[in-house]
Amino acid sequence: MIKIYFLAINIIGFLLMGEDKRRAKKHLWRISEKALFLCSLLGGSVGTWAGMYVFRHKTKHWYFVVGMPLILAVQIFLSILLI
Repeated sequence: MIKIYFLAINIIGFLLMGEDKRRAKKHLWRISEKALFLCSLLGGSVGTWAGMYVFRHKTKHWYFVVGMPLILAVQIFLSILLI
């Protein structure tokens, strides 16, 4: 069950990055950065980080370039501690 959750939240994170990039190109209302980070914090850090580079989105913002891998590193560290 937990594997399904992490798969789903990472797919959502990836798709959120893609959708935000699409909206940015069309000058539409954007997905908040808070929502993108929240998705990452809820376990979607791999998906959001991958989405950043696949869609070339938010890669010039230092807080995304540093924040997303940092969240992933903390999540990996915590998962090792819990196992």
